Amino acid sequence: MQRLFDRYIAHLKAERNASPYTVRNYTTDITGSKKVKGFFTFLMEKGITSLDRVDRSALRDYMAYLMAQGICKRSIARKLSAIRSFYRYLVREEVIEKSPIPLDKRGGGRLSAFSIKLDKRLPAFLNVEEVQRLLAVPDLSHPTGRRDLAILELIYASGVRVSEVVNLNLEQVNLDTREIHVIKGKGAKDRIVLMGEPAARALAEYINHGRKKRQTKWAENPLFMSKTGKRLDERAVQKIITKITAKADVDKRVYPHILRHTFATHLLDGGADLRVVQELLGHSNLSTTEIYTQVSKTQARKIYLAAHPFAQEKEKDDKDNQQATKDTL
Repeated sequence: MQRLFDRYIAHLKAERNASPYTVRNYTTDITGSKKVKGFFTFLMEKGITSLDRVDRSALRDYMAYLMAQGICKRSIARKLSAIRSFYRYLVREEVIEKSPIPLDKRGGGRLSAFSIKLDKRLPAFLNVEEVQRLLAVPDLSHPTGRRDLAILELIYASGVRVSEVVNLNLEQVNLDTREIHVIKGKGAKDRIVLMGEPAARALAEYINHGRKKRQTKWAENPLFMSKTGKRLDERAVQKIITKITAKADVDKRVYPHILRHTFATHLLDGGADLRVVQELLGHSNLSTTEIYTQVSKTQARKIYLAAHPFAQEKEKDDKDNQQATKDTL
């Protein structure tokens, strides 16, 4: 099973140009982690040693195991998607004749018992004041402070994914045009992202006064580096943002992707065209970007109810009526 999975991962990298993030998730979803046993381990414990012996009963048992472990619906759905994709590859390569897991809608099949109805979740985002608090934290008298501010400013100003941030090289940044050439982002789609004056200024300050100079022996020239001169990874960026959040008095869990959500939501709140936001985010489908319009509408309603005097009256009347009904009952 592991040998076939290794072939599948090679296929993802070579033929589908899957991002390192996608490969990592698929690997974890199928082979497991320290906390949750993977699909392969589960099969071995059930005495199933060959992938062509897996049936729907085994898959249902695996779903039941995941639910018993308290795994959320969204994570279970992602694991099933990874297994489905793996089996689609095995059928295509004629390793097995038929997949035990139903096809997804793209294949014209039905999800039946293996579908999981997910609760619709709107992306979390920060308001402008919370963003300003984060940006005020880095100590610009130190090189690491300049670096950390540049990272925050860049993600908020351009909406780039953290995986794209850590893979940026110096030559991909054009401070004159305030453009960044994102190479092989998610789905291997190159694109140009834009940034405003504050982000460009923070990057220039970091590049000129905070960034370590690389030795000529290095083939790459990473934009964001650690104190030792190594390229930052995603976990390091997450730790940086977590430390900044703790000092910023922001009562939310802040992670790199929430800054991307904030970028999209603030653009739409400012009147940006949905397709422009789609292009800047690098989304393949407009439907993926449309979820931010719901966030924007929710925010607009909150602002309206808080600011409009008649709206406040109506809300108060509604609450009084509800209380009067309860008292009557």
